Amino acid sequence: MLCRLAPQERKRERDMSQVKPAQKDAYSLILEAIDVGVFKPGDRLVESDLADRFGVSRTPIREALQRLETQSLLARDGRSLIVSSLDHNQMAELYVVRAELEGLAARLAARHATEEEVRVLRDMVVQDQALVADPAALARANRRFHKQIHLASHNRYLVQQLDLVHRSMALMATTSIAAEGRGEDTLVEHDAIVRAIEARDEAAAYKALRDHISQAFVTRLRQESQD
Repeated sequence: MLCRLAPQERKRERDMSQVKPAQKDAYSLILEAIDVGVFKPGDRLVESDLADRFGVSRTPIREALQRLETQSLLARDGRSLIVSSLDHNQMAELYVVRAELEGLAARLAARHATEEEVRVLRDMVVQDQALVADPAALARANRRFHKQIHLASHNRYLVQQLDLVHRSMALMATTSIAAEGRGEDTLVEHDAIVRAIEARDEAAAYKALRDHISQAFVTRLRQESQD
């Protein structure tokens, strides 16, 4: 026998069918485009072009640009806004902060990460071996690996601060992973970090991740000296 739905239940089903997945706002769309390198340091951002690209009106685009300027991710060039770039001193300062915060995240991950989270980190190291010949793909995988460690720290305030740091890292025109041999070294260093977290060795996890960031900084300095 067929069961008839009550009017209220039919209305609820119609309402549920009309629910659409949440869309990213203009700020998130522009920020993501900077993060993945669609917009690079020095690129000029024009309201009308961004509105057309992302299919939104100019008002939220304007508000997003103002917010990004306040966060120093965009800078003024006359009347225009461009994606900011980091000078040598800013880059050095950023790496100092990043090394300390990332090291703390690894220490806390060694203390708090669930077995499932540790397994995901180990799987990442194994799977990323296939990306060594593709620096762009490996750079994206590297960001996912670090984000997983941040989350495994189980400290929301630390995650927020590291999100800010990584946004600023996007203002560097190139990735250090693109340097010759750096991809292989990165995965060796990732393996050392995960082994320390697996062993619940907080001091070793902190040191392994700090050393990893230090090596990335050395590579970045060498790249800068060759420009």
